[in-house]
Amino acid sequence: MSLQPQQKSPIPRRSALYMPGANARALEKARMLDADCLLLDLEDAVAPDAKAQARNQICDALRAGGYGTREVVVRINGLDTPWGHDDLAALGELCENQDAAPDAILAPKISTAADIEAVCAHLPDGVALWIMIETPAAIFNLDALAARAGDTPLVCFVMGTNDLAKEMQATLVPGRAPLMAALSLSVLAARRYGLCVLDGVFNDIADADAFAQECRQGMEMGFDGKTLIHPSQLAPCNAIFAPDEAEIEQARAVVAAFDDPANAGQGVLKVNGKMTELLHLDIARQKLAIAEAIAARAES
Repeated sequence: MSLQPQQKSPIPRRSALYMPGANARALEKARMLDADCLLLDLEDAVAPDAKAQARNQICDALRAGGYGTREVVVRINGLDTPWGHDDLAALGELCENQDAAPDAILAPKISTAADIEAVCAHLPDGVALWIMIETPAAIFNLDALAARAGDTPLVCFVMGTNDLAKEMQATLVPGRAPLMAALSLSVLAARRYGLCVLDGVFNDIADADAFAQECRQGMEMGFDGKTLIHPSQLAPCNAIFAPDEAEIEQARAVVAAFDDPANAGQGVLKVNGKMTELLHLDIARQKLAIAEAIAARAES
């Protein structure tokens, strides 16, 4: 008899690439990129005088489709800006055609549960909510924000590390020591309420080694994936946030050991020389589930 609990299949979110809505060529190119998620951006990547054009281009791109199994998310402008309500209204009209609807809307500068309510009041039916964690107030309200997952479409935290560092008057240094408390607390709050949580961007596109180190740090901290600013970051990010062959082999061995009738009722086993408890069985099954989901997406 298997000990495996009944869980929803995981969604791979190793890589989430920002694509500027004002760049029509970027929106077209995104259809061919190996990204788990595409963040079609109306906010930071778009100049004020290009907001309306970007909104129209993103809506046109969603109507045209062709993004395959990639999760498509639109980052809107804040509702306290001149553009946020128009963004939500345009996406609401777009969602009247379910085939054109994005998978989620990413709301920036969310600091309180009331901010979530304000967005949800205009959120199209059937569209998930992702929120940016990028203000000091958000960090002090993490538990209250994550708790809204129970009665709203909230499914994901996205770390806005550039904005958070700016608000903290902190310096983005190798190792990210000034941000570690905020990053860890965000992961803890997300995990408490079953949310996905994505690490912030890495700004130096040319420094591949430092980027890989930061990806590895985020993976080790428990993030599901990382937000990206350039397609060259996709391959290393996808590789680092996926279980490697050794992890998959060990996970299979752990599951097989606990499923063996000879070990029925055992809480601790030795698997490939390692003492292995039931909590390691849960971890093994999680790794295998995400590996299978990644493989399924690659084949589709």
